[in-house]
Amino acid sequence: MSFREEFLFWRLAHLLISENGYRLLQISKSQKEIWLENTNSKEPQVVRILLHPLDWSTWMQRDIGLTLVNSERVRKQLRKRSLHVFNIYVTPYPPVDDYEFRIHKPAVHPKKKAKVTSIICDAQNGVQNLANLFSTPLSLHVKDEYEESEVEWEKNSTLLAIKEKVKSEKAIFNNAKPVFTYLFMVIQILVFILMEFAGGSTQSAVLIEFGAKVNALILQGDWWRLFTPIFIHIGILHLLMNTLALYYLGMTVERIYGNFRFLFIYVAAGFFGALASLLFSPSISAGASGAIFGCFGALLYFGTIYPTLFKRTMGFNIFIVIAINLIFGFSVSGIDNAGHIGGLIGGYLAAAIVHFPKSKKVLYQGTSLILSLMLIGIAFHYSQNNPGKLIDEQSALILGQTYIQNDEFDEAYTILNKYNEYNSKTVNTLFLLSFSEIKTGRVEEAKNHLHEVIQLEPNFHEAYYNLSLLYYSEEDFLKAKEYASKAVEKQPSNNDYQSLLEEIKEHDSPEPSALGA
Repeated sequence: MSFREEFLFWRLAHLLISENGYRLLQISKSQKEIWLENTNSKEPQVVRILLHPLDWSTWMQRDIGLTLVNSERVRKQLRKRSLHVFNIYVTPYPPVDDYEFRIHKPAVHPKKKAKVTSIICDAQNGVQNLANLFSTPLSLHVKDEYEESEVEWEKNSTLLAIKEKVKSEKAIFNNAKPVFTYLFMVIQILVFILMEFAGGSTQSAVLIEFGAKVNALILQGDWWRLFTPIFIHIGILHLLMNTLALYYLGMTVERIYGNFRFLFIYVAAGFFGALASLLFSPSISAGASGAIFGCFGALLYFGTIYPTLFKRTMGFNIFIVIAINLIFGFSVSGIDNAGHIGGLIGGYLAAAIVHFPKSKKVLYQGTSLILSLMLIGIAFHYSQNNPGKLIDEQSALILGQTYIQNDEFDEAYTILNKYNEYNSKTVNTLFLLSFSEIKTGRVEEAKNHLHEVIQLEPNFHEAYYNLSLLYYSEEDFLKAKEYASKAVEKQPSNNDYQSLLEEIKEHDSPEPSALGA
């Protein structure tokens, strides 16, 4: 075999690595057989190049069989459903006997998941046989004769290209040291400690005070509550789970995207998660889960740009973890899956907007930015025009009770009145609204709402009691007595009701008249 074939062997490998995006899978000890994996979906998946003189077609047939077995191993290694290997023989001449029928069709593995297409690259038809194989034309300009030094130079260049390829892939995962990941972990731990000292992270009043997502407050103008829930957690278990997830996912994403890109991705994903929760989950919520799912979204975008590298390093596992978390969220009550899905979408879009360090994809970035702004605009428009659909009874009651406990009666009135304005009235919200109205001097409104409570629920004894108090304060003893009697009738064991009724009876009794002599 002349130096010409050796040069062609190394030149072909060099071009595939440096210009067509291939990476080394394996190389034989003799360095006469190279397996290359495609990192560009438009090219053949795997290329095997063998430098060997093909004297007889029977030897080639046996080699194709071995190549097919090895292709099945490679398929499993790469976790591919199917694999098409292009088997290129670099040889001075084709076999001396009839061989075309052996390579006329691809050889298929018995499991039918791997197949091998063989191509002979000889002195006469080498370059022509490869011309239509790759979408990027190969600049294979080969002379008739080469010096050994030229072959050695091409060989060293190819090996250097292989090293650079490995180095560049490792560099993708080392664009920065994690800084904001640790900072976010510290912040959420510190916030949790402060919440515990303030009364407990599971207490609604504390959650609201520290910035949890409360739909009613967001609709009143507290838009900053779309960001603050990222740092708030409900209970120690919630904190530990999200901190652990942030540690592993955050560091990976920050290393890939760099510090400030990660900062943008994490905060944007948390915002999208809270925005989705605003639209689809009326409950009070908090936690870094949306932002953490945004890290999953950023990794999925990484998979969009680097599909082969993604599949080889993390792809299958990422999909499993996302699926498990979403299934768990849908099957267990109390988990804000809307926030998770919103964070996932937000993280993907945010990653597409910033892309990767030292790299640009203007079309991807511009389209993602426009799509993100459109989604935010649609969400804000919907929330402003459908406030009643975004507030549930439980959240309204929790918020109203919290304000009343803090003697913030005007705030309680505003929240409860807004809920009753946009939703079907319930005895609990009407009763709590009437209490806030009493405390803010809206006595007639309070009486009307208490009467509505009685109409909806005739056995609501607290409503009778409060009506009695209101009429008693107005010195309408007849009505006060009527409603106090009803309260006692509904709840005879209540001492407060009994005492009020006795007191009203004393004021209601006529004083004795004087007798003449």
